[in-house]
Amino acid sequence: MVRLPLASIRPNPRQPRKRFAEESLKELADSIREKGLLQPLLVRPQGDGYELVAGERRYRAALMAGLQEVPAVVKDLTDREALELALVENLQREDLNPYEETLGVLALLSEDLGKSVEGVVGLLRKMKNAKEGRVRDNVVPTAEARRVEELFKALGRMSWESFVQHRLPLLFLPEDLKAALEEGAIPYTAALELKKVKDEASRKVLLEEARAGLSLRELRARVREVLRKEKAPRPWYREVGERLLRLDLEALPPERRALVERKLKELEELLG
Repeated sequence: MVRLPLASIRPNPRQPRKRFAEESLKELADSIREKGLLQPLLVRPQGDGYELVAGERRYRAALMAGLQEVPAVVKDLTDREALELALVENLQREDLNPYEETLGVLALLSEDLGKSVEGVVGLLRKMKNAKEGRVRDNVVPTAEARRVEELFKALGRMSWESFVQHRLPLLFLPEDLKAALEEGAIPYTAALELKKVKDEASRKVLLEEARAGLSLRELRARVREVLRKEKAPRPWYREVGERLLRLDLEALPPERRALVERKLKELEELLG
């Protein structure tokens, strides 16, 4: 362990965790001012300084506390090794929310397999389809599939099958649900449930109720109720009303226009 100038350490741009609670950072900064930074940062040499690998929350709090030097462990690490260590540290501390965790795991797989994130998502889906017998096994690269299994075992968080089923759908959430999930305002199970609601106004109401602590069981019941209403056939007179709003009378043939105008006059008189 060495002591390094805090100014010589740069944050890791690929840090899996993106959000840090301000109040929690302030509390840690106060503790650091009083007792110092008790746990060293993990860094790797980069350029004329160092890149932070693990300990970004402590790094940010040290900056807030005004430290000039910090204890650090320096290791020569590849990009993949650095990303894996950063991800594992956050997973072990349970600091990542599910959306950040999903992005972090995909970034690690992307780095390790030399594929784009989109390519990794495609590979995982092929693996799932092959396991379920929906495609031939030989369409999935065997070496890559084995490596995926090894990495998930090393992370020890979940199986790749569980990741595909429960976490990949988080990539395709509406922006309002992504934001709530990143903030830690709702659990990922609630986000997946709310994703079923396509009407934005209805989803907004349910999201606020989920933020306020609505249980998952209650939320599922509310979502089912909204979906029933969305699927229910619309009253015929609403359809007619909307068609009338779009109607261009002047574009109709003269005889048909006269008939429509007469019927509308009769309807107006009937409705009073």
